[in-house]
Amino acid sequence: MNTALPRLSPALVVLFAAGAGLSVASLYYNQPILGAIAHDLGASTRAVGYVPMATQLGYAAGILLSAPLGDRLDRRQVIVAKGTLLALALLLAGISRSVEVLCVASLAIGLLATLAQDFVPAAAALAPPASRGKTVGSVMTGLLLGILLSRLVSGTAADRFGWRAVYFGAAGTIALLTAFSFARLPRFAPSSTESYGALLRSIAGLVRDVAPLRRAALAQGLLSVAFSGFWSTLALVLAEPPFRMGSAVAGAFGIAGAVGALIAPVAGSMADRRGPEVVLRASAVLVVASFGAMAMFPGSLAVLVITTVLFDLGVQASLIAHQTVVYGLDPAARSRLNAVLVSSMFFGMSGGAMLASRALARWGFVGVAVLGVVAASLALVVRLWPARTSRY
Repeated sequence: MNTALPRLSPALVVLFAAGAGLSVASLYYNQPILGAIAHDLGASTRAVGYVPMATQLGYAAGILLSAPLGDRLDRRQVIVAKGTLLALALLLAGISRSVEVLCVASLAIGLLATLAQDFVPAAAALAPPASRGKTVGSVMTGLLLGILLSRLVSGTAADRFGWRAVYFGAAGTIALLTAFSFARLPRFAPSSTESYGALLRSIAGLVRDVAPLRRAALAQGLLSVAFSGFWSTLALVLAEPPFRMGSAVAGAFGIAGAVGALIAPVAGSMADRRGPEVVLRASAVLVVASFGAMAMFPGSLAVLVITTVLFDLGVQASLIAHQTVVYGLDPAARSRLNAVLVSSMFFGMSGGAMLASRALARWGFVGVAVLGVVAASLALVVRLWPARTSRY
């Protein structure tokens, strides 16, 4: 009989799901409010573009640097420590009086928002084998809702209470989450006795030795350049002619993105039936076409909404198919393989935010759209390039 079963109450599953969702939401609160931040701090479009870049860069680095912690330490201690520090980083962002300080706080937020990646394996460790898939699915649903709703909540709150209130509210929710985690989570026995350095070196070894992993990480990272380039500049684009719309509208675009992301799991079934390569190539083509349409019709709100749904669908479907590939490479190294894939995504997002802010400042929204076309086209080339050592 599985001894974890009595400990995994429905309330605990809700805590895991809420923890994953609230933690990952910290990465996306800044995107709809960049226009308000720039206005309040007197910052340029290019300067404020470093805020989402720092957040995504911090998350990418944090995924790699903190991946061994859950194996080496009691995961409950890791969750409580990260949650406490994340609340403080969000508080620092809320009191920032310059873009420079906000960028430092954003880097810390990214590093510590990897807390989201601690809740999922914690739930899997406690779940009985017969319901592990259902449990992990429930927690991932919470994580997905955090991503999708964060922009809407942030944009609406900023319009009503100001952009600083977004960070203060987020700090409060993370502090409350941390208190609940400290009170309710059981202790977790470390699963590895290897040193932190040895575990980090094993991740580097996977990147060096596993060609399909490198291919998946590169392709998804390039798609993430397009994805982040759009979302990190959308609020600034909507604030200017011909749209002249506020933070709430920018946040509401998260609903359009949600439509595409919620449809994307169908890609998993297609990957099972026809193989992941079909999904990966079709997804890249969809992203290329979406950004191409944005470049041709930069002033059309209808085109913007429709293509937001389509490119989000393409990026999320590609991620699901790439996860299918990566998780099938080595069951004993799935967490480390996932760390490589996810970190590559967020390095791509960081680069996309930086490049898009520069493109927007120089060429306007057309420049951002062209960046998306180029990045997604390169991802398609990666997937079309013949694989020498693996069918994927």
